[in-house]
Amino acid sequence: MRVAVVGAGIVGVTTAYELVALGHEVTVFERRAAVAAETSFANAGVVAPGYVTPWAAPGMAWKVLRQLFRRDAAVRFAGPSALKQLPWLLRWWLACRPGTYAANRAAMYRLARFSQARLLELTRVLELEYEQAPGLTVLFREPHDARAADAGLKLLKEMGVSIEVLNAERCRHYEPALNPATPLFAAIHFAQDGLGNCRQFAHLMKAEAARLGADFRFDTAVARLEPGARPTLATADGAQHAADAIVVCTGVHANALLAPHRLRLPLAAVHGYSITAPVSHIDSGTFHAPRAALMDEHYKVAISRLGARIRVAGSAEIGGSVDEQNPAPLATLYRVLEDWFPGAAVVREAQQWKGARPMLPDGPPVLGASGLPGVWLNLGHGSSGWALACGSARVLAELIGGNAAPIDLDRLGLARLR
Repeated sequence: MRVAVVGAGIVGVTTAYELVALGHEVTVFERRAAVAAETSFANAGVVAPGYVTPWAAPGMAWKVLRQLFRRDAAVRFAGPSALKQLPWLLRWWLACRPGTYAANRAAMYRLARFSQARLLELTRVLELEYEQAPGLTVLFREPHDARAADAGLKLLKEMGVSIEVLNAERCRHYEPALNPATPLFAAIHFAQDGLGNCRQFAHLMKAEAARLGADFRFDTAVARLEPGARPTLATADGAQHAADAIVVCTGVHANALLAPHRLRLPLAAVHGYSITAPVSHIDSGTFHAPRAALMDEHYKVAISRLGARIRVAGSAEIGGSVDEQNPAPLATLYRVLEDWFPGAAVVREAQQWKGARPMLPDGPPVLGASGLPGVWLNLGHGSSGWALACGSARVLAELIGGNAAPIDLDRLGLARLR
């Protein structure tokens, strides 16, 4: 089959690889000059099926309201533009019900575990070398933080996830450079999880896909789609391209292509921030820096060790623009880094980044047929795109080829949103 993939973030580039590996003729259209140039550019890098969870969770709405006017709030609203998302917020609030949350979390965990296995398999078989490290440690500053996580941990244990509960002393066994002056009540450790450099992996997968014959067309924006038995797409320069199937992997921009055909997904751009800085060299020759990945549960901020750099990522900002950086969430990232690893990074050389996560109100992405002839969807992964990309790509490739899905797709399709 001739398949066109629209979008070359981590989801699009892995989808292209899986399709071409199964023998399809693949062309990728990307409006930027390279793969992983937008949401996938500087994310936290955490690959943790045990920690992949819907943002729509019981008690989350009240937590957001309590933090509404705090400068260090994990969730914030970027002025009047956030009002446009009120319908989305209503659907998000309804999805916070315990039964809905449990079903969505189970679906996301199922996909995340399959995705992690596929990521490891690709890394091994293709002999890919990129920055990675095993282990994720979640830090609880206060008893309240730990109590708030109890329900989620209970659900994970019921799903068979291996979790090690740590006291402060045991936590420093995994991360010896943690600042002893910062209060630490407890922690949990996911030994089977870890981190990897998403952008590096995306570039490696692009090279592998191209080696197998995939055609990547950069600086090429897709202006519209025409569904049908032989679907076509038109690029911004007016050129027409026919295919047997079109896969939309454009994240928050998907509705610009789908809405003219009476398909509008409840997608919101929930912005996240990150800072990336070189690790400081101490006179003794040692590093006072993290070994792997950590999550500060109080501030919902991740700290990742990517080779000779530290990345700190977090915040969920509704409304605003990806081009306008708010100093408040960036200040929180610097504060969390200084709290746990003071002096570990050369902050004067830090690169600041803001990206738009394509988030559906209930949490899971949409994988599969769109209902428009010849058009398929692989989008809406929110803040878990890196953790879900390899599995989502394999699922889509199998479905397009007429094969059975390798995992149960309950709550991962379009039907749940109607």
